Amino acid sequence: MTAPFVGIQISPISFVDEGVDTVLDTLQNRVGVNVLMLGTVSWLGLKSGRSISHELDGWPDHGVPEPYQMRGGAYFEPDPRYYADTFMADYRSRDPEFAGKDILKMVVPEAHERGMKVYIELMEPFFKYAGHGSAASVEIPTLGQAMEVDLFGRIGGEPSTSNPGYRKWIHSMIEDQVRNHDLDGVMWCNERNSPLDTLIRGGAPGDFSEASRREAIERGVDVEACRQALLRLYDFMQEAAAGKRFADGPLVTFLRVLLDNPEALIWEKFWLERNKDLDRELYGLVKWCKPHLPFGLNVWNRNHFNLLRRAQWPWREQTRYADFVKPITYQHQAGEIWHREVGFLRSTILRDFEPDETSRALFRVLGLNEAPFDEVIAAGMDPDTYVYGQCADAVRGVDGQAKVYMGVGVDAPRTRPDTATCSRDIVYRSVMATYRAGGDGVVLAPNYASMHLAHLDGVAEALDELGLR
Repeated sequence: MTAPFVGIQISPISFVDEGVDTVLDTLQNRVGVNVLMLGTVSWLGLKSGRSISHELDGWPDHGVPEPYQMRGGAYFEPDPRYYADTFMADYRSRDPEFAGKDILKMVVPEAHERGMKVYIELMEPFFKYAGHGSAASVEIPTLGQAMEVDLFGRIGGEPSTSNPGYRKWIHSMIEDQVRNHDLDGVMWCNERNSPLDTLIRGGAPGDFSEASRREAIERGVDVEACRQALLRLYDFMQEAAAGKRFADGPLVTFLRVLLDNPEALIWEKFWLERNKDLDRELYGLVKWCKPHLPFGLNVWNRNHFNLLRRAQWPWREQTRYADFVKPITYQHQAGEIWHREVGFLRSTILRDFEPDETSRALFRVLGLNEAPFDEVIAAGMDPDTYVYGQCADAVRGVDGQAKVYMGVGVDAPRTRPDTATCSRDIVYRSVMATYRAGGDGVVLAPNYASMHLAHLDGVAEALDELGLR
């Protein structure tokens, strides 16, 4: 019988706080984990730090119960040979807790000795990301010169993935780790908002940096026509958010403005393909370095909560550049995420609809069946419908061309006190729902440093009941 895939996302600080042996023994013997998804490069507390919601959720029943002044960076020792063509050669973490420490050298040999696998787990954006415990500052000279530019010509808050130096750094950082360390896999997460998505969320879209403009022109795109089209859509969205009355209502007017400015869709498609290109490039890079090393995608929950993203990211397409997918279904936190997603639409193009009317219609289209809108934050989403349904959808979508490892939320950070809390039962039912729906395994997420061992016991209970431990 093939061993089950029971992964856990874990930040480097847990191994420093608790000791490598203690962490590995706890995860393997108490929980049943056999795959570590180790965050090795990040400036986000959710990936590299301790709990980022301890003020609301308290500290877990393990680790160090005090804030960690994370500065971020690489928690392994980068090999300078790989960074000659990028401005980000010096990105080693300056966290004093990691002075003289290389997390991969600390963990990989010990994990392998116990028969456990180690994947690196990376997420773009790496830097400032609301709700993810961003580091106070990013100490990389000239990074600000590689940023996106919005349609007004303003420098944005994220590096442009079209910037050659930044894109090469991502390639180099992954190649460095894959070639120099005995890894068992790579999990990559890409959570950028597209231009239209940014508009709906109330922002000014990009990327109109010099590098992005050049790429668009090379592909025959009229950049200025696209920018003007997005400006007109931006003006409409701002008017809708401000409460302006439209003769035909905001939804019909939005469609009219969009159809009158089709160049906005051309820019959306250009942006989308360049975004996907990065995933494809990294898949190919990993396979070039080590052909049999698994490369998978950590798939944003907005891909199943957002109509636009649902249409743009079909499962079958992703199997062309992924050996596995991990759909994010952080069930207890999901109501809060859904409430926010619906809120973006209700503040503009769907503002004439009642909240639950909007929610129910979107549930129907997206294949969801959860609590009413005014209850969903406190209720969260039910593992027996939400996790099961999303797993079944992914299994059907990949059609046997990739593994499906469900992202089971264990104490995912909350930002509101009325958001549902995690429990052992929720975790247990999520694991059971995954296997009932035909999933190939689970990844406990988003970060061990914030998880309660008492809740993780639900994983062991489910695995025992399924005969997988």
